[in-house]
Amino acid sequence: MTLRDKMLAVIADTNDSVAEREELVEMIAIALLTRKNLFVLGEPGQAKSYAINLFRRHITGARQFERLLSKQSDEEQLFGRVDLASLLPGSVPPTVLEQDATYQNQRFNLRVLVEGIGSMKDEPATWEKLKSGTEKLELYRAALSALHKSEPTVQTAGKIPEADIVLLDEIFKCNDGVLNSLLTALNERKYTNEGRTYPIPVISFFAASNEIPNFNDPQEKILEALYDRLELKVVTANMEDRDTRLAVLKTKQAGTFGQVTVTITLEELRQMQQEVASILVPDAINELADDILCELRKDMAVSDRKYLGYYPIAQAKAWLSGHDKVESCDLLALKNYLWRLPSDCEKVEAVLTRLCVNPMQDKVNNIRGMALESQEEFDAALGDGSKADTVRKAFIKLRGELTHLYQMQCSLRTAAQSDGETALVDDLLADLEKISRKAHEQTHFTYTTLEEIAALN
Repeated sequence: MTLRDKMLAVIADTNDSVAEREELVEMIAIALLTRKNLFVLGEPGQAKSYAINLFRRHITGARQFERLLSKQSDEEQLFGRVDLASLLPGSVPPTVLEQDATYQNQRFNLRVLVEGIGSMKDEPATWEKLKSGTEKLELYRAALSALHKSEPTVQTAGKIPEADIVLLDEIFKCNDGVLNSLLTALNERKYTNEGRTYPIPVISFFAASNEIPNFNDPQEKILEALYDRLELKVVTANMEDRDTRLAVLKTKQAGTFGQVTVTITLEELRQMQQEVASILVPDAINELADDILCELRKDMAVSDRKYLGYYPIAQAKAWLSGHDKVESCDLLALKNYLWRLPSDCEKVEAVLTRLCVNPMQDKVNNIRGMALESQEEFDAALGDGSKADTVRKAFIKLRGELTHLYQMQCSLRTAAQSDGETALVDDLLADLEKISRKAHEQTHFTYTTLEEIAALN
């Protein structure tokens, strides 16, 4: 079974236990494959946290940190607290002792000596050995203390700095102190305490809430930066299908709900991330993504940062779909990346569907539309009973516009990726030539193909 097959099996297994959450489950997978953060918006009881936790259970060796945030939550609950003992004179940070091979060897030898003291003869030599071992250990510990004098350490066991997957429920209820630390953690995977910066190995942060802040409210606007760092966003709803609800209920009653039948290791997930990052992104896809950006900006705000960071999501979708390079349909996954407010969802989905399901058709239609507009303008000039010089100028203008559109058509044909797309572009050329031929006939000019006209320019 390939790594892709394993991930698809995990997705299918999770979907079996969280009905009507296919979109959320796929986004959980994409978040983990791209090290992105995911925000889930939905009413209480819609299996938001359950879906994330269930997916995580399929990853063996993945350490998870989960916390329900409130205004009373502090940094210590999330990131750990400073070990006060590490600030006392003569103390040594526990992490230093744990990682020092010489200290651990001496400690082991002393332990062996202490455990065997009962079987040894009660004579001065025995106690001298014990004294010598103790003094060696204390002397070495004192040397380490001098090297790490008053070096504060943070006890991070079971906290975010030692987690692979983090789930923060009701994330927008955090206080200002926690907010500042979370911003750095989500964006840079770092945490600073007592002047020292610690790396955070977290793969993805998952956050859930039943509401989003009112960014027009000055008191809540401070949360906007945190919201923006949750790149992927999904909106959940209650189960709509009656048969689905009854099936889930029956599974829960049978005690088989939420069982894990397939797993992947943390190392396999890292290998999957490497495979995803190696998926080719063609120039045509980058151009299509730019078309999407320009179209969306007519009705909503989309930052340059959003555009410049789109490709990992597309790569992950292509990998899951079995593509060796990103295709236009893979950009449909951007539905959960490009919207900022829930009211934007329909706009984003409509633009993606129009431009990505059959992008060549849309481009062909745009060129054909420009050609028809040019023809209508020419016909209007012709129908006004204009003088010969005016008609000649109108014809030259139309011919120039058609020549430009012909060059655009040639570029589309070069970019065509299938026989169907090639046929669409060829039909466009036939329409352009038809308009050109008719104009030649109306003005009594000798007909010349657009290819020949373009060659002369």
